[in-house]
Amino acid sequence: MPKPTKGARLGGSPSHERLILANLATALFQNGRITTTEAKARRLRPLAEKLITKAKKGDIHNRRQVLTVVRDKGVVHHLFTEIAPTYAERPGGYTRITKLGPRKGDAAPMAVIELVTEQLNPVRVSRTAQAAPAAEAAPAAAEAEETPAAQDEAAESTTAEAPEAAPAEGDKKDEA
Repeated sequence: MPKPTKGARLGGSPSHERLILANLATALFQNGRITTTEAKARRLRPLAEKLITKAKKGDIHNRRQVLTVVRDKGVVHHLFTEIAPTYAERPGGYTRITKLGPRKGDAAPMAVIELVTEQLNPVRVSRTAQAAPAAEAAPAAAEAEETPAAQDEAAESTTAEAPEAAPAEGDKKDEA
């Protein structure tokens, strides 16, 4: 039996909480980012990540499982055909939560939850493994660098090609 989450439910009853999270997930996949309370964003994140993982698998079984949560077939199609392929190489971490200030009316802490669009950085290697290839590449990198005189000439040529600055607004008023 699944362990229930601690704390108060969103909306009061379990069915209402499921509906709230389903609507938030639908809006997230439609728009790419939504602004909501921090509590709702934290509860939505694991659900959205699981749905994207199912979409990455792409088979009919997973599509039907996603359809039990997200009822809009157009959004599910968008999730499977456009969103999931962009995360093919990413093992997780499809969403990001950014905290905003308090809401004006009731001072509820607000947050933006969005789909991550940046490319995944390569896996970092330990320092000892990085030191050996870096030591071998250092002499080659020193040979490839330009001399300081060549760099100065390149900088002068780019500044010479730049057009003259437009006259200031004060000058235009004097001419008129």
